[in-house]
Amino acid sequence: MSSRPVQEPPLAADHTHRHDGHEHSHGLVHESIKRSREGVRAVLISLLLLGLAAAAQTVIFVLSGSVALLADLIHNYGDALTAIPLGTAFLLRSERAERVAGLFVVAAIFFSACVAGVEAVQRLIHESPPTHLWALAGAGAIGYLGNFLAARVRRRAGHRLDSPALIADGNHAAGDAYVSLAVIASAIVVAIGAPIADPLIGLAISLVILRIAWQSWKTVRGHDHE
Repeated sequence: MSSRPVQEPPLAADHTHRHDGHEHSHGLVHESIKRSREGVRAVLISLLLLGLAAAAQTVIFVLSGSVALLADLIHNYGDALTAIPLGTAFLLRSERAERVAGLFVVAAIFFSACVAGVEAVQRLIHESPPTHLWALAGAGAIGYLGNFLAARVRRRAGHRLDSPALIADGNHAAGDAYVSLAVIASAIVVAIGAPIADPLIGLAISLVILRIAWQSWKTVRGHDHE
């Protein structure tokens, strides 16, 4: 009785071969495609979170007229809009496009800080105390939660994908979460009889946003020199 050697089945893990100098992979999802999908997913989730938070804050701003909330609101809308170049970069699967998107993120942060700062100075000159203070405090809480969750999504994906643009945008959202707490502080201080605190806090928020812009710039530039 003869025994034939049992042949091991060929491993199906690698179906990569070359045609005309180009490498092809059958049956597997290329790493660049996986990276693109994961990056787009992270961007879309954070866009949804920030969009919902900004929409809720817009309604409350119309009621309250708070400069501190306006500064946070402008910044949250700007932060949400950075999803457009970031998502495009991941769809293109281009590292260069990601770097450009990172620079766009920094520019958006800087611009929102300037707009919020100008509005705060104008309200210092022409006082207009905010109203609906309970709603104002709620808007700060909404902004904090939206930014906290968006920052977590972006930073985790950014480190996993080695994307400086996503990391910078995640750090940006994390800073915004604490900025939103200043809106709650504004509601409290105004409630105890110091309405001048609202534009002052709005100005302080603008300075914090400028610092975030500088940190994000260093993150993006630092990766370019690696």
